[in-house]
Amino acid sequence: MNGQYSEKVMDHFMHPRNVGELPDANGVGTIGNPVCGDVMRLYVKIEDDKIVDVKFKTFGCGAAIATSSMVTEMVKGKSIPEALEISNRAVAEALGGLPPVKMHCSVLAEDALRSAIKDYLVKSGREKEFPEIKLKGEHDEGHEHP
Repeated sequence: MNGQYSEKVMDHFMHPRNVGELPDANGVGTIGNPVCGDVMRLYVKIEDDKIVDVKFKTFGCGAAIATSSMVTEMVKGKSIPEALEISNRAVAEALGGLPPVKMHCSVLAEDALRSAIKDYLVKSGREKEFPEIKLKGEHDEGHEHP
């Protein structure tokens, strides 16, 4: 990784926050981009509609790891509606920007978060309460969602 990345991106890459699995997660989202090979798995624990814990495991480039780390920091303690407001642009801005060629990593992070929340809602029979949850990558070329 070279000078095209902000200090914050480098910090989250070198010292990622909230890495690992969450054994008591009640929502898990896995998003992959077959073109670049990045795979993100995000685990959330939601209680009383608040995200009380979040962890991630990402196989990918430095930007994929940094965006995963940042999204976990941004979402902890948020309500479901607040978490759904977090956009890939907000993740990129929080990291001090990403090179254009790496913006797709922030989309993966947003989609992994939305996928984990959707998983929680489906498991708890509440998906009809948030029908607007869409994954950005669903409409992009070259993205597959397992």
